[in-house]
Amino acid sequence: MTSILIIEDEHAVASALGAICKRLGHDAQLCSSGQRGLEELARGDFALAILDIGLPDMSGLEVLKQIRRRAPAIPSLIITAHGNLDNAVAAKKLGAAGYLVKPLDLPEVQETIRQLASPAAVPTPSVQASPSLLIGAAPAMQRCFVEIAHACTSDAPVLISGPTGTGKTLAARVIHTNSARSEAPFVTLHCSALPEHLLESELFGHEKGSFTGALTSREGHLERARGGTLFLDEIADISPAIQAKLLRFVEERTFTRVGGREDLRVDLRLVTATNKDLREEVRAGRFREDLYYRLHVLEITMPALRERPGDIAALATYFLGSIGGTQPRQLAPATLDLLQRYTWPGNVRELRNALEHAIAVSSGGVILPHHFPRELRETRDAAPAPSDVLDTALGAWLQRQLAAGASYREMHDALESMALQHLLAHFGGKPTVLARETKMNRVTLRKKVLRLDRGESAIPDGEDEG
Repeated sequence: MTSILIIEDEHAVASALGAICKRLGHDAQLCSSGQRGLEELARGDFALAILDIGLPDMSGLEVLKQIRRRAPAIPSLIITAHGNLDNAVAAKKLGAAGYLVKPLDLPEVQETIRQLASPAAVPTPSVQASPSLLIGAAPAMQRCFVEIAHACTSDAPVLISGPTGTGKTLAARVIHTNSARSEAPFVTLHCSALPEHLLESELFGHEKGSFTGALTSREGHLERARGGTLFLDEIADISPAIQAKLLRFVEERTFTRVGGREDLRVDLRLVTATNKDLREEVRAGRFREDLYYRLHVLEITMPALRERPGDIAALATYFLGSIGGTQPRQLAPATLDLLQRYTWPGNVRELRNALEHAIAVSSGGVILPHHFPRELRETRDAAPAPSDVLDTALGAWLQRQLAAGASYREMHDALESMALQHLLAHFGGKPTVLARETKMNRVTLRKKVLRLDRGESAIPDGEDEG
């Protein structure tokens, strides 16, 4: 029986991971601190190490670094309740074979452990990297961070999809900067900005005299990106003729300049992006299916800002600090409410532009709603305020409970149970973290959780309806 080392300070999470390991036929060694885990590593022979980033005595990334130095043959699976792009990339840099964000999907955890603990599993090679500016705590962004981290440690083609203004170019730069090609050029070409004949010349280059005005031979973007990364933005807009030439390059790594006869060969990594549904473009006959499959070996989907309103405060704070000059600025509560209700058709780029406008017209340190453009303040696309949505939903729920004859105690317990479940999920199933972040007494929280788990009332006797 093979052994798996689990380094996790939350007993419930560690026990669940241990149960999954045993279900898969492995012995599980549980450790609640980084130091204890490293001591067990020195004494045992493990097929896999599972570790949390948020350990009580040291960062899980530091533990991972020690594991990679002491036992490089052991694959490692990182789990974390506070995923961000820097952590995801750092984990892949240090050789993590897997990276999962809490709350954990147990079938996904089981399948990941099964794969990594097999004899064929090997650690991911380490790559030098630098931090990125992508920001977001929403689940959609957490998934995106993991996809970007995978792309950083691969040389396969990447297709980045998502609406305009979501950061596709920034994601491409992050992938290049954190890849093995980071010392070579990063070259960008916006395919929708040029007519077909100019795009072909810019991409593949041309020979002298190949068309009117071609007074000299010229390298194209393919040759300029030699050894590095070529980023083709809005790839869905290229013509069928250019698609055919690009397919040849992707398959054979060779191409011919416009007006040329010589086959040229270039080694580079291709990253493409589109704000269209490329699968739909294939179905409509506007994009070659064979080229599509060649380009989306790895795919990253950038979420729209309206899908992650909880990230707006962090994004706004970052932009205010980076474009606000020397005068510190902050958002008034009403301003943040306005920004979170707006649907942002231009996404993160539109948010930055709106904040630049607000900074330009404001004179003090507090950004108010009237500092923003009129179309943002008066848009019909504004969604109801979160408080209004909650109030409406709660009112309807209470009416149903009253109609069913529920007591105040029953309604209170149901609401508190839902609140605790959501909060525990938000904090990765860790009651100690929940208690600390919400300033609740840890013992009180544990009593509430146990009482609700047993189906008992959360209201002490003598303190209910009267």
